[in-house]
Amino acid sequence: MATKIRKVYMGVPVPSWPKAGFDINIDIQNIEGVLADIQLKSELDVEFVGGDVVRVPSDVEELKKKIVDVDGILAFNLSSGVGMLFRGIVEFGIPTILFSQPYSGHDWSGVAGMVKAGKKVDVLATSDYNEIFSRIKLIDVIRRLRETKVIYIRNGGVDPTYAAQVKEKFGVEILSVQHERLLSIYDSVDQKAAEKEADRWIDNALKVVEPSREEIVKSSRMYFAIKQLMEEEGARAITINCLGLFGQNALPAYPCLAFSKLNDEGWTGVCEADLASTLTQLMVGYIANRPGFVSDPVIDTATNTVIHAHCVAATKMDGPNNSPAPYIIRSHTEDNKGASLQVLMRVRQKITVAKLVGLDTMLISTAEITACPDVDRGCRTKIATRVTDARKMLDNWSGELHRVIFYGDWIEDVINLGKLLDYKVVFEG
Repeated sequence: MATKIRKVYMGVPVPSWPKAGFDINIDIQNIEGVLADIQLKSELDVEFVGGDVVRVPSDVEELKKKIVDVDGILAFNLSSGVGMLFRGIVEFGIPTILFSQPYSGHDWSGVAGMVKAGKKVDVLATSDYNEIFSRIKLIDVIRRLRETKVIYIRNGGVDPTYAAQVKEKFGVEILSVQHERLLSIYDSVDQKAAEKEADRWIDNALKVVEPSREEIVKSSRMYFAIKQLMEEEGARAITINCLGLFGQNALPAYPCLAFSKLNDEGWTGVCEADLASTLTQLMVGYIANRPGFVSDPVIDTATNTVIHAHCVAATKMDGPNNSPAPYIIRSHTEDNKGASLQVLMRVRQKITVAKLVGLDTMLISTAEITACPDVDRGCRTKIATRVTDARKMLDNWSGELHRVIFYGDWIEDVINLGKLLDYKVVFEG
């Protein structure tokens, strides 16, 4: 589905900036050509619609009547004195970007205050129209979130109040599913397909340490069962109380391998029924077009290091269309059962570390992978990362334990997405 963005051109009837007697139609004609080129070159499926000219307050009211079924608004101030008009457009509640080229006026100066007031708005004050690409991407992320369904498997289901709040703020739908339904699908999975999948895992591994082939086959059956459940529900993400349910013998296999492969394929699988990390992985993952690695962080102030460890890790941290990292098939650390991966991630890779806290704060930091520790403690996949100030991180830690790691530096995009989704960004360390 195309991301639909409404074009709006603002200019008062008698402008003073950029100069007296300026004809805004000159700029409109130029911008129309630029946007047509952007739509053609964009890697995203984007459609610019409209092209409304707003000059007086009544034009804003007319626009409000016409503006339906769009994902965002791209507004251009072509003269000074359009601040009131723009504020009226922002009040529609649709993610809105103001493009303010040099000498077009001073109305860019009011946007920061709107952001602080919780309005869904951002501004580009630039002569480079190519910067529009970056904001198109964020509007596309918001559209994808609104179309995303998350399956939640845990005894008792999701808190309905929390689910309603997530739906209202981010558009993400959370669906509670009983684990018995997953078991029923698991029992129907073709055994030969599961064996073939298990052999693929084994053949591509550097080695297999603890699990038997039978255990890997069970994990492969779990992958097919989870994927079928997601397809039946039209879900893009799933999170399961894996530790609790497996410990109660309510699951025949851990979903670690299943989540690894789902994340490799561009879906989202998150352990421990952790909705905050699931939402984080969706939001930053949609920006980066690559999976996240949910981790248990370990801080070592002596070496200014944070070690991130977990038993679920994608092998394609660069994204689904890229080469996999080498891996070893291991058991789940905490009980030495099941099958999981020890993924050898890329050393010297810069990473972004994020965590959504509540619905209004995103914790964020960057680091660099310095090693993949091979020690018989902690979860199977481990990366040691060099941070700015481990002691400061320790002293100011919040947001419970888990963090989500992504290859690359996505700080600026996360900040700008926050302006359109009304969350604040807090830097850790």
